[in-house]
Amino acid sequence: MKYHIWTAGCQMNVADSQRVGSELEKLGYHFTNNYREADVVVLNTCVVRQSAEDKATGFLWSLKPMKEAKPGKVLALMGCMVGVKGGGKLAKAFPHVDVFMPPSEPGPLVDFLLARESEQRQLAFRHKLQDEELNLVLPRHEKNHLVAAHVPVVYGCNHVCTYCIIPARRGIERSRPVGEIAAEVRSLVAQGVREVTLLGQIVDRYGFDIPDGPRLPDLLRVLNGIDELHRIRFLTSHPNYMNDALLDAVAELPKVCEHIEVPNQAGDDQVLERMKREYTMDDYFALIRRIRARMPEVSIATD
Repeated sequence: MKYHIWTAGCQMNVADSQRVGSELEKLGYHFTNNYREADVVVLNTCVVRQSAEDKATGFLWSLKPMKEAKPGKVLALMGCMVGVKGGGKLAKAFPHVDVFMPPSEPGPLVDFLLARESEQRQLAFRHKLQDEELNLVLPRHEKNHLVAAHVPVVYGCNHVCTYCIIPARRGIERSRPVGEIAAEVRSLVAQGVREVTLLGQIVDRYGFDIPDGPRLPDLLRVLNGIDELHRIRFLTSHPNYMNDALLDAVAELPKVCEHIEVPNQAGDDQVLERMKREYTMDDYFALIRRIRARMPEVSIATD
């Protein structure tokens, strides 16, 4: 049995697709680059730009004749096009799609595939999934070949910037437990990965949704202690949450790359205010000075 995953959008979608692939690998499926020969086809979508949504819609309609010719082929739609509220309206628009999956949620597809199995095989697969719950299984062509991987640490976003659809599509912030993240990183390292990039819509807010919970510097210190992991990166940051504790962790921990990605978004205070970014250009320049004072050789990226 084979699967194919088509992915559009950001690094978080890439990581979500990797998680779906991992769950399918655990069920005995194997990756193929050719969607025509796949038994399961997943479209992981983005709606940040209209062009990305149009591309996904076009591809989805192109799959309808194939689905009609092979009704047993499973089509799944995932990501921001579905959103956290589910695919009720989409199910009417695309009746040839079997499964609708919110961002970062492979569960609906797993449940759909298991429901097609006998009770005995369902039980066996569910035990296998429970035993390997914290492991991320890479497909065969990536195992011991993939050097760098993305690892989501906080899902969703609580900042409702004027222009941004992400909070509506990905929901409120949900931080993953430190132990769960560390276990996933260890499983990746065991499969040859040597560099991880920690992901969040505002990654600096990791742990903010947990009263007295760990913060991103704490997580970095745990991951820094994992053997055979060589590099740690994180993105995307927000100027308001890049505090001294985080900068100290980047400066002090040998495996954390001295690379900061901190978007500016606009060079005018009035525009920033209308965007609800909650900082000024003076605030941004002051942050850059603090970063460079702490790490003179740091690499800083922005947009």
